Amino acid sequence: MKKIVTTVLGLGLLGSAAYAAPAEEAFTFEERGGAAVEAYRGSIQVRENRNNPDSRMIPISYVRFPATGEHKAPPIIYLAGGPGGSGVATAKYRRFKMFMAMRAYGDVIALDQRGTGASNILPECTSSQTAPTTERVSDADYIAIERAAFKECLAFWRAEGVDVEGYNTVENVRDVDALREHLGAEKVVLWGTSYGSHLAFAALKQMGDRIEKVVLSSAEGLDQTIKLPALTDRYFDRLQAVVDQQPALQAVYGDIKGLMRRVHARLEGEPVLLHVKLKDGSVRDYLFQRRDMQRLASAMVSDPWGVKRLLALYLALDNGVTAPFEAMLGQWFTPGEPIKLDAMSNLMDVASGMSEKRRSLVKAQAKDALLGDWLNFTYHYDGIAPELDLGDAFRAGPVSDVPVLLFSGTLDGRTYLEGQREATSGLGNLTHVIVENAGHNLFMSSAEVQEAINHFMEGKPQPRSVITLGLPDLSPPQQ
Repeated sequence: MKKIVTTVLGLGLLGSAAYAAPAEEAFTFEERGGAAVEAYRGSIQVRENRNNPDSRMIPISYVRFPATGEHKAPPIIYLAGGPGGSGVATAKYRRFKMFMAMRAYGDVIALDQRGTGASNILPECTSSQTAPTTERVSDADYIAIERAAFKECLAFWRAEGVDVEGYNTVENVRDVDALREHLGAEKVVLWGTSYGSHLAFAALKQMGDRIEKVVLSSAEGLDQTIKLPALTDRYFDRLQAVVDQQPALQAVYGDIKGLMRRVHARLEGEPVLLHVKLKDGSVRDYLFQRRDMQRLASAMVSDPWGVKRLLALYLALDNGVTAPFEAMLGQWFTPGEPIKLDAMSNLMDVASGMSEKRRSLVKAQAKDALLGDWLNFTYHYDGIAPELDLGDAFRAGPVSDVPVLLFSGTLDGRTYLEGQREATSGLGNLTHVIVENAGHNLFMSSAEVQEAINHFMEGKPQPRSVITLGLPDLSPPQQ
């Protein structure tokens, strides 16, 4: 096993970053590929809902990778996406090399936000609601079933002692500030992606004077939890431009939107009965409807590698081939099982909510949009628990002169270029780098991304405002 040895450069060199904070435990952190590094793990206790003095205490856990470089900087706290992603798992599986590279600028903290990873003490809810599997169900009836499941789960979590009003981005920011105090740091650097940027924007509003710098990708504004269907359609236009640059690919897919609408219309007229292969080898029947295809697409548009699979699925169904669906769907869900809900991800999204203006836009645009209003399912929980909503004051964008570096991918199917520009319009010290042909998860798409971060952390001018990747391979798999 390859082992990376950490050298602490001496007390005082990095201020609070150079020593173990109270209650930390030294251990060897191992990433998925077998590399190992000496690190510290720790945990703080915070109130589940700081607005309720009777609310219980919950753990906020983290792993700290000590700094290795000579640059003096505050601790760098990684804010995972989702909501629901684990910072520690991200360091272990997806971005280990990047976590190690960031140590050149300070201690790097892989944070498990409340309700995630080692900080998760929330029970998963299994409702009594089950959607019919072999008969046609209207969108309205399906949504009613899902809403009933969410209502049940709210009651279940409350009965289990969970203060559901504590799972929101405001409390998440307070956890970050509490961790800063725990580390003995006057300021921190925030580094995040997707929902992590949503959290960082809220932090700029709540604790801006305690933030040194911010590094973000795939920004989600404070009123952008629910995505605009019209922007999703424009994303497919950008995807079409990529296809049109490759004649062989254009010959296969032609008009992408036309292909998708053709499949949706076919499923609307005649849903397809699938024989879904489950993980245990058994088979269950499932009537695959237009709504299912739209929800499947919503889950696969984040990055080009997911779109490659998605377009192949549309092409298969357009040609009457169902085998790829039967092999894949059973890896994601089991037809006929009761609806299960994760607490943190759903409660966070419901709390961030949407303004009345955005609600009206989504409703109007969804009527003709390719994916309707399925891109964020919590849109359909609207009005169930108004006591959770953080309100329009929360959703107002940050106004700040804290230095912010933002990376945006042109083929990001979750957080769109237009929305990212809007989300950062109040940032007076913003450096925006466009990554051509990159998707939602772009941090490790090119060595030039890390180079840009290095320049930003060192206070140097950016060498480029655009990083260009090669055209993604969207060709269907060979049969």
